[in-house]
Amino acid sequence: MEKINAIGRRKAAVARVYVSEGTGSITINKRALEVYFPSSILQYIVKQPLNTLEVVEKYDIKVNLKGGGYKGQAEALRLAIARALVKINPEDKSALRAEGFMTRDPRSVERKKPGRPKARKRFQFSKR
Repeated sequence: MEKINAIGRRKAAVARVYVSEGTGSITINKRALEVYFPSSILQYIVKQPLNTLEVVEKYDIKVNLKGGGYKGQAEALRLAIARALVKINPEDKSALRAEGFMTRDPRSVERKKPGRPKARKRFQFSKR
């Protein structure tokens, strides 16, 4: 099996994933998953698609991650891994779709409007 690549986005984060057969190592920006995401919750988020299909020890994953915060990066990576797994085996799509891993979360930061301090906040009203 050659390298399968996929892309995942969430908020401002972009994850490019390269999946090949191997022992189950996940390398993010040339660092191990445990080093890049010290939080066990974020590690769990990243591994969710692999755990759903029970293929954690089957693939080696190399990742280029940029932009956004750590939560957005973890969720972008989850989407990218799910998309790569579907490229490898299209029959897995329904299982991943049922868990909600195939849906790109469209929520992102609303732009700042002119004449306001933030997107929706207004300056304090002064009567006098």
